[in-house]
Amino acid sequence: MITIELPQADYILTRKRIPEDTSEAAIAREYGFTDYHKIPRDKAGVFLFYDAQDRLMFVGKARKLRMRIRKHFEDTVSDIKNHRDDVHKIVVLVVDSPMERDIYETYIINTFEAKYNTDKAFFRS
Repeated sequence: MITIELPQADYILTRKRIPEDTSEAAIAREYGFTDYHKIPRDKAGVFLFYDAQDRLMFVGKARKLRMRIRKHFEDTVSDIKNHRDDVHKIVVLVVDSPMERDIYETYIINTFEAKYNTDKAFFRS
């Protein structure tokens, strides 16, 4: 049996209500993630999207975390495009190694049964 220990979360963003006339970035203005700017532009890692009941919705990895997370809220092809309004919390783990990112992503998807990950989901077999 392989034991994988997940690193501590480096950033946890929770949706907040903000006024419509704010000058926040689009992800903050539209989706309420006002701490979005705290995610480093140049760091790699793994991110997890949770709903309001703290159920894991989606897990992803990226070489540039901030840009990739934003794409999930803007892209028309994102796996969560129809569920963006349901994302209540974003957890970010900074992980430099590409191999470790792959391992953590696959492990989290299957151990915690991420609802909208289909490619690496072995628990649905």
